[in-house]
Amino acid sequence: MNNPDPLTDRYRPLKTSYSETAVLVVDTEADPFEILDAARQRIRAASDLLETLYCLCFKQADSSDIPNIVSALYLLTQDGNDLLDIARQRLPKATG
Repeated sequence: MNNPDPLTDRYRPLKTSYSETAVLVVDTEADPFEILDAARQRIRAASDLLETLYCLCFKQADSSDIPNIVSALYLLTQDGNDLLDIARQRLPKATG
């Protein structure tokens, strides 16, 4: 019989991990509103960074800055999305 591992069910790794070992994980049993707050924080940071970039002239930026900016935006938005998915699974279902 295949028993699910309670630790891997509870602690879900973020998709942005670059290694085989899950270093950054989400506690899926945490309060869903705290998970939502963590998602909001990451999505807000990505939005703020995009707003800053919108106001700047890319002609002033070094070409090596662009991959760094894209990497930061990817990490923030992917982590935020992972957190939103977990929170959505944890929130009580609306009955209608």
